Amino acid sequence: MAKEKRDRKTGRSITTWPLYIILIVFFILYVVYQARPTIAVIFGIIIFAMIVALVAIEIINGSSEEGKLKNALEVVVAIVLVVAIWYAMQWLLHTRYPIDAVPSCSMLPYLQRGDMIILQGVAQPSQIHAPEVKMTQAQVQQMISNAMNESLECVAYKISASSVNVSLILQPGYSLGIYEQEPNGGRIISNSSQPGPIRYQCGVAYLQFTNGTTLQEAYTKAIVIGNTTITGDQNNSVVVYKTNPSDLFYREGDDYIVHRVYAVVNASGTYYYLTKGDNNPGLDIQYQNLPPSQQNIEGKVIAIIPYLGYLKLILSGTLSQPAGCNSVLKD
Repeated sequence: MAKEKRDRKTGRSITTWPLYIILIVFFILYVVYQARPTIAVIFGIIIFAMIVALVAIEIINGSSEEGKLKNALEVVVAIVLVVAIWYAMQWLLHTRYPIDAVPSCSMLPYLQRGDMIILQGVAQPSQIHAPEVKMTQAQVQQMISNAMNESLECVAYKISASSVNVSLILQPGYSLGIYEQEPNGGRIISNSSQPGPIRYQCGVAYLQFTNGTTLQEAYTKAIVIGNTTITGDQNNSVVVYKTNPSDLFYREGDDYIVHRVYAVVNASGTYYYLTKGDNNPGLDIQYQNLPPSQQNIEGKVIAIIPYLGYLKLILSGTLSQPAGCNSVLKD
């Protein structure tokens, strides 16, 4: 009889510690993905199913054993600690989403794809380091109501007898100019013909590829609003903002964008932000994206943790490298 009892005690049990680790990972992801409700719900369902499964396994294994109870308690403490840290960060940093991951290469070389970023809420425009420029409400409405007017891209072009060749790369015989997007195509326009309140000045930057090749690319070197000329400044604040359903970025699947503030627009006390990716040749507004309002700013980047954001990219199915990761734009 004694031998039989020993056999039952030493019988093979189901190992649960890997499941607890996975549970913690999914819980962290559930917290991080609060900005994406659909994904957060999926993680929540997985967490619930795992908890039910773990309870059942612990009952089968005999959860009254001291060691297993201790392990379970440690997991519960870890989950409570994650929740406490998350809400403490929300309170201290004044933002709903204090942690995010960089999904693209549009901010190279300042931000690498897969970096984890820590955000601080922005309650006032004065918290953003960027030049401020005034516009009227009528000008802002003109800009917002017809985004196509701001689809003005700096390009290299060459006019031949039968056609106009347009390229981002400056080639021999090509000139720099403004290309206006139109519903049925586009056309080169003069600087004085730019229709919106923002006028764009074009220049040439160096596009350096990872294989050592360097090309010259047309890019927006400055903007003019009224009598104010603003050039890009790498010391300006980097923010995370929520896109609008009408934005090109939103239609491409990007609910949130991590870009640098190019200028703060003050429209009679209502604030908007002109943004640009460091590795993009133009401002976001030049690609049919409305400038985010104060309410759309989720926070500004105050800290960067390399590589940790890859966990989010892996589990969200966005690990494959997007376009633009093999080159860096330099003035």
